[in-house]
Amino acid sequence: MVNFTIFAGGYDVFIASYLFNSDASTLSLLGKYPTGSNPSWLTPHPTNDSILYATNEIAVGAVQSFTVTSDGVVSSAIDTAPTGGDSPAFAVALSTGQVVGMNYGGGNGRVIPTTSTPLDFDTSSPIITFPPPAGGVSHPHMALEYGSEILVPDLGADTIWRLVEDGSPGAWKIAGSIGQPVGTGPRHIAVHDDLLYTLHELSSTLTVQAIPVLGTSNTSALLANVSIIPSDPPAGASYGAGELLMPAPNAAFPTRYIYASNRNIGTTDERGDSIAIYEYTGGKLNLIAQVYTGLDQVRGMEFGGENSEYLVASGVVGAGGVAVFERTEGGKNLFEVARNTDVPTRTSFVWVQS
Repeated sequence: MVNFTIFAGGYDVFIASYLFNSDASTLSLLGKYPTGSNPSWLTPHPTNDSILYATNEIAVGAVQSFTVTSDGVVSSAIDTAPTGGDSPAFAVALSTGQVVGMNYGGGNGRVIPTTSTPLDFDTSSPIITFPPPAGGVSHPHMALEYGSEILVPDLGADTIWRLVEDGSPGAWKIAGSIGQPVGTGPRHIAVHDDLLYTLHELSSTLTVQAIPVLGTSNTSALLANVSIIPSDPPAGASYGAGELLMPAPNAAFPTRYIYASNRNIGTTDERGDSIAIYEYTGGKLNLIAQVYTGLDQVRGMEFGGENSEYLVASGVVGAGGVAVFERTEGGKNLFEVARNTDVPTRTSFVWVQS
C-alpha cells in the first residue's frame, strides 16, 4: 500500500490535509488546520518536507511558515512575514533558503530570507516594485527560479521580469525582461532547455520562446503559439487560463508532456473544465488531449507520486471538491481515480509520501 498526504490551500482560513490511498483509490479528508486569511498558495521547503509555506492573499499580504507531518497534521503558524503589498497570489521557496511572495494586486513583490532556521523570516528585505505599463497596472503572478535569476510573469504588463540578486540575500533587482504579446496576460511559466513556456490567462494561449542571454535582448520570437480552449465550448463560455505544469520525464513517463488548465468563467460546462495536454516537438505544440475534470475553474493542480503518476486538482468555484487523476497512455491522458467533496474548492497543493 502506498499512501500520500496532500496539503491543500484555498480562499478560507485553513489548510486542508487529505490521505490518498493509491491501492484503494480513495481520498479522505484528514483535517482542517487554522491559518491566516486566504492561504491560497502553498509551497514546500525545497529539501525539508516537514516545512510548508503559505500566502495570506489579502490586502496586507503575508507569507507564513508551518511544520507538517506525513500523517497530515499542520502546526499553527510559526512565523509570519509581510510581502509588502496587496494580494500575494503566489509564493515559492528558493534553493537559497529565501521565500518569494508576489503581490498580484500591488504590482510588487518581496524575496524574504530565512534566518538560522527555515521557519523564521528576516523581514528586513526591500520591496521590488515592477514598472506598470502605460495606462495600466502591474500584476506579478508567479516566480520561477532559473539559475541565478528569478523569472516573474507580469499579467498586467505583458512581460516576464528577470530578477538578479543585488548584493545580499533578500535584495533583488530587475535586470531585464522578456516581452510577451500585448494583451495576452502571462500568468504561469515553466522552463526546459532554456526554452520558456508561458501560459497566458487573458488570451488562453500557450507559447514557447527561447530565453535570451541576460543583457542581450528584451525580446524573443515566439517559436509556437496555440490556444488551449476546447474546440467545443458551451454557448456563453468565457475562458481564462489557469495552471501550467511540465513534469520531468522518467522511466515510467519518458515523454515530456505539458499540462495546462482551462478556467471557464462564463456559462458552466456540465463536463467541468478541461486540462489540455500538449507535446512540444519539431518546433510545434501538438495537442494530445483535452481531459474534462468535473471541476469548475481549475486554478490549482500538482503532480505527485513516485513517478509523478498522479495529478491532484480542484476548482476555485463550485462544489467539485478535490480530484486525483492517474496519468495513462504514457502521460497522454488522465483518468480520475478518487474524489473528495468535503471541502468544495481548493486552489493549491503539496504532496508528501505518508
